[in-house]
Amino acid sequence: MNRKILVLDTTLRDGEQVPGAKLNIYEKLKIAHQLKKLNVDIIEAGFSASSKGDFDAVQKIAKEIIDGPMITALARAVKSDIDSVYESIKCAQRPLIHIVLGTSDVHVDKKFNKSKDAILQMGVDAVKYAKLLLPDVQYSTEDASRSEFEYLWKTIEQVVKAGATIINIPDTVGYAVPEEFGELIKKVNYRLKNLNDKVILSVHCHNDMGLASANTLIAVKNGADKVECTLNGIGERAGNAALEEVAVGIHLRSDYYKAHTNIVLKEIKKTSQLVSNLMGLDVQVNKAVTGDNAFAHSSGIHQDGLLKSRDAYEFVRPEEVGVENMELVLTARSGRHAFKDTITKIVTGDIADDDLEKLFAKFLELADLKKEVYTHDLYYLADTYYSQQGTIQEEVNKVGGKLYELVTCQVVSNDVFPSASVKIRCGEEIFEESASGDGPIDALYTAIKNIVNLDVELVEYKVSSISRGKEALGRANLQMKYNDKIYSAKAVETDIIKASAIAFINGVNNIIIEGIVNENSIEGKVN
Repeated sequence: MNRKILVLDTTLRDGEQVPGAKLNIYEKLKIAHQLKKLNVDIIEAGFSASSKGDFDAVQKIAKEIIDGPMITALARAVKSDIDSVYESIKCAQRPLIHIVLGTSDVHVDKKFNKSKDAILQMGVDAVKYAKLLLPDVQYSTEDASRSEFEYLWKTIEQVVKAGATIINIPDTVGYAVPEEFGELIKKVNYRLKNLNDKVILSVHCHNDMGLASANTLIAVKNGADKVECTLNGIGERAGNAALEEVAVGIHLRSDYYKAHTNIVLKEIKKTSQLVSNLMGLDVQVNKAVTGDNAFAHSSGIHQDGLLKSRDAYEFVRPEEVGVENMELVLTARSGRHAFKDTITKIVTGDIADDDLEKLFAKFLELADLKKEVYTHDLYYLADTYYSQQGTIQEEVNKVGGKLYELVTCQVVSNDVFPSASVKIRCGEEIFEESASGDGPIDALYTAIKNIVNLDVELVEYKVSSISRGKEALGRANLQMKYNDKIYSAKAVETDIIKASAIAFINGVNNIIIEGIVNENSIEGKVN
């Protein structure tokens, strides 16, 4: 039987506990609407009792997110917290009260300094009170993975009898290992289903030892009905189980887990980017599913296999999770197959084997000097090579004209009139343009767009440091949309403004080389 696994997203509660990731009410609402598109089953919108701002945000989400997920917020096992949650979510179509209380000896003895019986009674009383307000109540046994099992079970048994409809088993400090956590869930599930098979068994795993997603998935295998996750795995300390990893893992191995979720996988990348941008938290480049390099391939062995059959190295297709396509990154490690696949998009007609070998040798020389080789680098490499052969007009596909190359750029940043000036070469001609904008980068990109005469939309822009010291390298990554297609581009320079300009021009050149641009639209610039 293929079970449906419920997904609770706690990006707006646990995820927002990351230092510096505080969101305002409108940003929270924007993410909540995207979580609805992602089709999560429950949104944990915040911690209502923590502040008026959080209360207002939870309440606004509860009012506006309709015909979609349940809405909940966190409460400690005290009447005032439960009241705060109730008042903030009671307007939701499907409200849920979430209560948390520790069950481990560390929490009982050292955090609360009370007896186990007293703590258990606190939990039972909290659930009974919450049930007077709403029919759906979740009870989380905080630090369950470090709890003495029989006391943990006694707590679960008593709160279920008090009316809890969801029991959540957290690995609060990332203490558990998959085999052990799987056994714990299996034991709890067996007893819970015999006690009341209507009660939902849930897990909430933290990533302190890098095992949050693994522990969550093994819990599903052993009977968990619901998982609690965040986008990009953000959260307290080292974060939570990553929603994208868990959802894609269950989807790809539904035969193994005998389960599925209702997550709309194609919305994953968009949701990840939104969370990253609004919280100001970069996603690590090698992050599974949502990282910039998740579908980028630079090894020659891998590139060769992919070009022969994508199944060779792509078990997950990028388009399944909302990424436009895979990326073959040309470096000194790239092989002939990847190089030939790219160069044949630039050079018209068949390339003689001898020419291909010479071009490949020149590419390797260039690749040894540069971290990555971009499409426009190959164009100029081919241009120079065939010019020396006296056959450039016949051999090199100009796609309406030569590509663009940055000569120089300058920006002025201030609160009154941010502006930029650029000088760009296209073939034998040099174009200059100045523009203003909402900021220096907006002004810079407006000036470049005025020169290239393409109606491109900047979808995402990010600049980051990739080395340290006085001569530190900065990387600019961006995505641009043209004719409803997304193009990615990047550049590495010691000057981040220059890197930003080159990355944008690289994106424009990618559009031109694909032959998407109408020849007439740029002929005035090239002839």
